[in-house]
Amino acid sequence: MSATINPLANPKGVKKLCELCQKPAKLQCTKCLVTFYCNSDHQHADWASIHEKVCPLLVSIHTPAPFGTLESDREHHHKETLKKQKHLVEMAHLESQRWVSKKRFQDVLPAALLFLRWAMRLYGSCAVELVPAYLLLAQANIGLGSLSQAHEYLSKAEWTVMKTPGCSHTVLHQLHRTLGRLHAAMGKYTSALTHFANDVYYASEMFGLGSTVTSGGYFLMADVFLKQNKPDIAHSLYTEVANSWHTHLCKLMDGISQSGTHPEKCFDEAQCVEADQMLGCILEFEEQCVKPRPDQSAMLAHSLAMLWLLCNNYTKALEYGKKAEVLIQGLSEQNRLRESIHNLLQHSQNISLFHTKELSVH
Repeated sequence: MSATINPLANPKGVKKLCELCQKPAKLQCTKCLVTFYCNSDHQHADWASIHEKVCPLLVSIHTPAPFGTLESDREHHHKETLKKQKHLVEMAHLESQRWVSKKRFQDVLPAALLFLRWAMRLYGSCAVELVPAYLLLAQANIGLGSLSQAHEYLSKAEWTVMKTPGCSHTVLHQLHRTLGRLHAAMGKYTSALTHFANDVYYASEMFGLGSTVTSGGYFLMADVFLKQNKPDIAHSLYTEVANSWHTHLCKLMDGISQSGTHPEKCFDEAQCVEADQMLGCILEFEEQCVKPRPDQSAMLAHSLAMLWLLCNNYTKALEYGKKAEVLIQGLSEQNRLRESIHNLLQHSQNISLFHTKELSVH
């Protein structure tokens, strides 16, 4: 997997630097031959985070056009290489997001650094396309408690946004959300709420006030209000988040019911994990309230059941569906939520049986 670098084999004036820390490298990946490390710890960290997935792609990107080819062939090779570079950036972006959603912040760093370096190669050192990489690196460092390093990455993101006239509302909402996270981690709750309010504003302008993207800002605001010992405000914000997600998931399920088809995966892994953590946290808060609301808890369990059904995890869908069924028992027979929960349980059981039969056939 790795080999020791022979410095005499390098072209004159060329220094090999570690993929993670940019210190002089001593080891080389024997698969792609283009990635270097200062020690085995950094190599193992990079491999686990991102390198295993992109190693073959790096070989392809670094393969030059055959000598003596026609200009048209060289142009075609250049275009194909550019496509591969963009694919590499996209892969690193998605992997970084996946690690963030799992709160595996140490694993975020290699993937996000790769994302940043290749985005710089593609778009330049001052391009707005670098902002998502800066934000992911900042989130990872916040999670690791390295707040000064997070502040440094966020300063670069802010500077890039200021230098970009007409920056999209999506980038602005993501920037303010990450700034809010940093200020909350620093205990600066007033400024954190200001950033989260800006996050909600820009997200609502882009996605709508009732969207699940916008509700993420409300969820983070609620967490700050809890830290300020203001549970009533947090409760109202949690209710807003719960209603947004329930409405969104019900619409997706209605589309499946009308088409009569099995659900396609509507969320990637990172989105599913993030939504599960958010809704699970609100459900736990709801159940621990002095005056618990069974209808609200049932709605949240129903949301989690729909989420996992749409993510094709039928075991978890049935688990939360049955929990919702228990919670709804004390409510009136005419409750619409009761019917939705019953339909979801039937749907989940039918799909689970269908997949069990398929497996037994094979």
